[in-house]
Amino acid sequence: MTGQKRESFAPPAVGGVSLLVVFAVLCLTVFALLSLSTVRADTRLGDASAQAVADYYAADCAAQEILAQIRAGEPLPADLDLYTSIDPDRMEWTYAYTCPISDTQALEVEVLFDGETYTILRWQAAPVGDWEFNDDLNLWDGELF
Repeated sequence: MTGQKRESFAPPAVGGVSLLVVFAVLCLTVFALLSLSTVRADTRLGDASAQAVADYYAADCAAQEILAQIRAGEPLPADLDLYTSIDPDRMEWTYAYTCPISDTQALEVEVLFDGETYTILRWQAAPVGDWEFNDDLNLWDGELF
Protein backbone atom coordinates (compact mmCIF):
# COMPACT_ATOMS: atom_id res chain seq x y z
CA MET A 1 0.00 0.00 0.00
CA THR A 2 2.86 2.23 0.16
CA GLY A 3 3.04 2.53 -3.57
CA GLN A 4 -0.56 3.52 -4.17
CA LYS A 5 -1.69 7.06 -4.18
CA ARG A 6 -4.50 7.84 -1.96
CA GLU A 7 -7.15 9.95 -3.62
CA SER A 8 -8.64 12.63 -1.51
CA PHE A 9 -12.28 13.45 -2.03
CA ALA A 10 -13.35 17.04 -1.51
CA PRO A 11 -17.06 17.87 -1.68
CA PRO A 12 -17.89 20.51 -4.26
CA ALA A 13 -18.28 24.05 -2.93
CA VAL A 14 -21.99 24.59 -3.40
CA GLY A 15 -22.81 26.89 -0.52
CA GLY A 16 -22.80 30.15 -2.49
CA VAL A 17 -24.39 28.65 -5.58
CA SER A 18 -27.13 27.00 -3.51
CA LEU A 19 -27.95 30.28 -1.82
CA LEU A 20 -28.10 32.02 -5.19
CA VAL A 21 -30.44 29.35 -6.60
CA VAL A 22 -32.71 29.51 -3.53
CA PHE A 23 -32.83 33.31 -3.79
CA ALA A 24 -33.63 33.13 -7.53
CA VAL A 25 -36.44 30.61 -6.95
CA LEU A 26 -37.83 32.74 -4.14
CA CYS A 27 -37.78 35.87 -6.34
CA LEU A 28 -39.48 34.05 -9.21
CA THR A 29 -42.16 32.72 -6.86
CA VAL A 30 -42.87 36.21 -5.51
CA PHE A 31 -43.05 37.64 -9.02
CA ALA A 32 -45.40 34.86 -10.09
CA LEU A 33 -47.72 35.54 -7.15
CA LEU A 34 -47.69 39.28 -7.86
CA SER A 35 -48.51 38.61 -11.51
CA LEU A 36 -51.35 36.32 -10.52
CA SER A 37 -52.86 38.89 -8.16
CA THR A 38 -52.56 41.59 -10.86
CA VAL A 39 -54.33 39.39 -13.40
CA ARG A 40 -57.13 38.63 -10.95
CA ALA A 41 -57.57 42.36 -10.15
CA ASP A 42 -57.58 43.24 -13.86
CA THR A 43 -60.17 40.53 -14.51
CA ARG A 44 -62.45 41.89 -11.78
CA LEU A 45 -62.04 45.42 -13.11
CA GLY A 46 -62.76 44.27 -16.67
CA ASP A 47 -65.88 42.39 -15.58
CA ALA A 48 -67.14 45.41 -13.63
CA SER A 49 -66.47 47.68 -16.60
CA ALA A 50 -68.25 45.33 -19.00
CA GLN A 51 -71.25 45.16 -16.66
CA ALA A 52 -71.37 48.97 -16.37
CA VAL A 53 -71.33 49.34 -20.16
CA ALA A 54 -74.03 46.67 -20.58
CA ASP A 55 -76.20 48.40 -17.95
CA TYR A 56 -75.76 51.78 -19.64
CA TYR A 57 -76.74 50.44 -23.05
CA ALA A 58 -79.75 48.63 -21.58
CA ALA A 59 -80.93 51.94 -20.09
CA ASP A 60 -80.16 53.70 -23.38
CA CYS A 61 -82.26 51.15 -25.26
CA ALA A 62 -85.16 51.62 -22.84
CA ALA A 63 -84.90 55.40 -23.22
CA GLN A 64 -84.91 55.06 -27.03
CA GLU A 65 -88.04 52.90 -26.84
CA ILE A 66 -89.81 55.52 -24.70
CA LEU A 67 -88.73 58.25 -27.12
CA ALA A 68 -90.12 56.20 -30.02
CA GLN A 69 -93.44 55.87 -28.18
CA ILE A 70 -93.55 59.62 -27.55
CA ARG A 71 -92.77 60.37 -31.20
CA ALA A 72 -95.43 57.92 -32.40
CA GLY A 73 -98.03 59.34 -30.01
CA GLU A 74 -98.53 55.98 -28.34
CA PRO A 75 -99.60 55.71 -24.71
CA LEU A 76 -96.68 55.50 -22.34
CA PRO A 77 -96.22 52.89 -19.61
CA ALA A 78 -98.05 53.72 -16.39
CA ASP A 79 -95.00 53.04 -14.20
CA LEU A 80 -92.88 55.57 -16.11
CA ASP A 81 -91.69 58.52 -14.05
CA LEU A 82 -92.54 61.10 -16.71
CA TYR A 83 -92.63 64.85 -16.33
CA THR A 84 -94.42 66.82 -19.02
CA SER A 85 -94.61 70.58 -19.32
CA ILE A 86 -96.53 72.51 -21.94
CA ASP A 87 -95.85 76.02 -23.21
CA PRO A 88 -99.21 77.04 -24.76
CA ASP A 89 -97.82 80.25 -26.27
CA ARG A 90 -95.25 78.41 -28.39
CA MET A 91 -97.14 75.11 -28.66
CA GLU A 92 -94.18 73.19 -27.23
CA TRP A 93 -94.16 70.14 -25.02
CA THR A 94 -91.21 69.07 -22.92
CA TYR A 95 -90.98 65.44 -21.86
CA ALA A 96 -88.52 64.47 -19.13
CA TYR A 97 -87.98 60.92 -17.90
CA THR A 98 -85.30 58.73 -16.36
CA CYS A 99 -84.19 55.17 -16.99
CA PRO A 100 -82.21 53.45 -14.25
CA ILE A 101 -78.69 52.33 -15.10
CA SER A 102 -77.63 50.99 -11.69
CA ASP A 103 -78.27 51.62 -8.01
CA THR A 104 -76.19 54.79 -8.20
CA GLN A 105 -76.88 56.09 -11.73
CA ALA A 106 -79.80 56.85 -14.01
CA LEU A 107 -80.08 58.04 -17.59
CA GLU A 108 -81.93 61.36 -17.60
CA VAL A 109 -83.66 62.35 -20.82
CA GLU A 110 -85.38 65.59 -21.74
CA VAL A 111 -87.06 66.03 -25.13
CA LEU A 112 -88.67 69.16 -26.62
CA PHE A 113 -91.53 68.67 -29.10
CA ASP A 114 -92.66 71.74 -31.02
CA GLY A 115 -95.46 70.12 -32.99
CA GLU A 116 -93.31 68.99 -35.91
CA THR A 117 -89.81 68.19 -34.70
CA TYR A 118 -88.26 66.69 -31.63
CA THR A 119 -85.14 68.12 -30.06
CA ILE A 120 -83.21 66.20 -27.44
CA LEU A 121 -82.27 68.67 -24.75
CA ARG A 122 -80.64 66.21 -22.39
CA TRP A 123 -79.43 62.63 -22.62
CA GLN A 124 -77.14 62.20 -19.68
CA ALA A 125 -76.08 59.66 -17.07
CA ALA A 126 -76.48 61.26 -13.67
CA PRO A 127 -75.97 60.10 -10.08
CA VAL A 128 -79.03 59.10 -8.07
CA GLY A 129 -79.63 59.42 -4.37
CA ASP A 130 -78.75 61.98 -1.82
CA TRP A 131 -75.23 63.23 -1.51
CA GLU A 132 -73.94 63.35 2.03
CA PHE A 133 -71.11 65.66 2.96
CA ASN A 134 -68.51 63.95 5.12
CA ASP A 135 -65.84 66.08 6.73
CA ASP A 136 -64.64 63.48 9.23
CA LEU A 137 -60.91 63.57 8.70
CA ASN A 138 -58.83 61.76 11.26
CA LEU A 139 -55.75 63.95 11.13
CA TRP A 140 -52.74 63.67 13.38
CA ASP A 141 -52.68 66.58 15.81
CA GLY A 142 -48.97 66.31 16.50
CA GLU A 143 -49.30 64.54 19.82
CA LEU A 144 -47.89 61.06 20.30
CA PHE A 145 -50.41 59.89 22.87
